[in-house]
Amino acid sequence: MKPDDRDTLSKARAAGLSIWKGPVEPVRLEGGITNVNFVVEDAGERYVVRVGDDMPVHQIMRFNERAANKAAHAAGISPAVVYTEPGILVMHFIDGHTCTAADVRETARLRRILALIKRVHLDMPRYLRGPLLAFSVFHAIRDYAHTLEDDGSRYAPRLAEMLDVATALEFAVGPIDLVFGHNDLLPGNFVDDGERIWLIDWDYGGFNSPLFDLANLAANNELDDAQEDWMLATYFGRKPDDHLWRSYRAMKCASLLREAMWSMVSELYSTIDFDYAAYTVDYMDRFARAHSAFERNEA
Repeated sequence: MKPDDRDTLSKARAAGLSIWKGPVEPVRLEGGITNVNFVVEDAGERYVVRVGDDMPVHQIMRFNERAANKAAHAAGISPAVVYTEPGILVMHFIDGHTCTAADVRETARLRRILALIKRVHLDMPRYLRGPLLAFSVFHAIRDYAHTLEDDGSRYAPRLAEMLDVATALEFAVGPIDLVFGHNDLLPGNFVDDGERIWLIDWDYGGFNSPLFDLANLAANNELDDAQEDWMLATYFGRKPDDHLWRSYRAMKCASLLREAMWSMVSELYSTIDFDYAAYTVDYMDRFARAHSAFERNEA
């Protein structure tokens, strides 16, 4: 399906929902690289309509996303879910600034974001209901490798090397604690309305190591060494020792590799108009730099 065709069909689905009090004209919300999102104004209120079915190739199951969104709202972390049906999630629109990586790196905002992430880990489980998924970055990497091999990706010749690296990284991470994580801390998933920061997009929400969200935040927003040191010390309440640094750096490498492989698979499957090829190259470069730093510390 061509991007324009997908947008037309998705817009029709959004416009035709039974919850609207009158005719609506959905407006495409730019920036999504997994789902198609629209802003809808109805009876003086604005909503976001998220159109997307299950995506097993990315391990996205919408029952899990719905449960995470509802728990996140109950915990005061995300906007309210007002309607769901298969393939549709409708939430209140947050009138705020969608963050960039530079925004996330600002000292005052980074402090607020880290506090928000800790609330995700510690507060959200009290509000979760029903069956939920776990998120393992290393399982995701292995599963993506199978998909890329099966579908003849141009990256297939490099998969064996990637898997060997992932195995070594998994060993370096070691045993983990479990919290409920967001697992997709791209800058655009933080919305600052001037009074509070909201966390949105729970496609990958699931039980995971807290180190993954921390490493994912740093990797996606290019935190510097001092910010990473502060982040670990603040989150864990102690100066990070060599063992914690090793686990964290390994998880950061895994986060970057998984994001790159997500993009490799999206090159094959996605119908969204986005330059996945360039995104893959960017994240493979980031991964290479992080892995080189990890190996220097292992020496």
